[in-house]
Amino acid sequence: MRILIFLLGISLFSCQSPDLKKVKTTGKQVEINKQIESDQEIEDFVKPYRDKIADELNTVYSYTPNSMYKNDSPYNFAIANMMADAVIELGSPVYEKRTNNQIDAVLLNFGGIRSGIDKGDITMRTAYNIMPFENEIVVAELSAKEMKELADYLVKSKGKHPISGLKIQLNSDGKLASYEVQGDKINDDQTYHVATSDYLVTGGDHMNFFKKAKKVTVLDYKLRCLLVDYFKSKDTIDISSDDRFTQKNKHEKK
Repeated sequence: MRILIFLLGISLFSCQSPDLKKVKTTGKQVEINKQIESDQEIEDFVKPYRDKIADELNTVYSYTPNSMYKNDSPYNFAIANMMADAVIELGSPVYEKRTNNQIDAVLLNFGGIRSGIDKGDITMRTAYNIMPFENEIVVAELSAKEMKELADYLVKSKGKHPISGLKIQLNSDGKLASYEVQGDKINDDQTYHVATSDYLVTGGDHMNFFKKAKKVTVLDYKLRCLLVDYFKSKDTIDISSDDRFTQKNKHEKK
């Protein structure tokens, strides 16, 4: 009985409202600009770390004889092709080791390319400028139906998104004329392994076909890290637009 009364007392005490007091606060906005003097003690503490990071970011990995920017060409462009091809080249061995399957195709997004590449040296900073996000590479297993939805999506976007392993041609009216994956037409009985980012696989950029994937494998490989590894593996990177996404002119047969 005493225990019951004791527990009841605790519960009643814990339910009591605390005494509330009105507290007045004041503040002012302080603009951060060049007029504010730096704290030398903090500057001395930070400098060695800043210098080390700067040295790493400026490490030269490769060279490109040509500048690469978004929209260099109408349908597919060099920097997008480079990114998608890099994912197949370096991501497929990782995926195959884990699943005994190879990556069939790659689809990234136009908006994920945050910078171009100037002619000259390619550094770690280049990779951070292109891909400042922490996006990771994943591989989605898609059916033939979902691959056709993927193609329809690309037709509507007019080839702006980075792709690899795919070949799409539009007729002169802008409609889908032909579509291949690794050089073959879509097989209704086949499962396709498409590499993308952890953002897009959840339906980002309206890529809702990825949400229908029967399985998604995370490679634990950040896209930026893959770019760094790709740059390290190449003495010279000379990539241009090609025939992975094209449109027939009006003088060709539809």
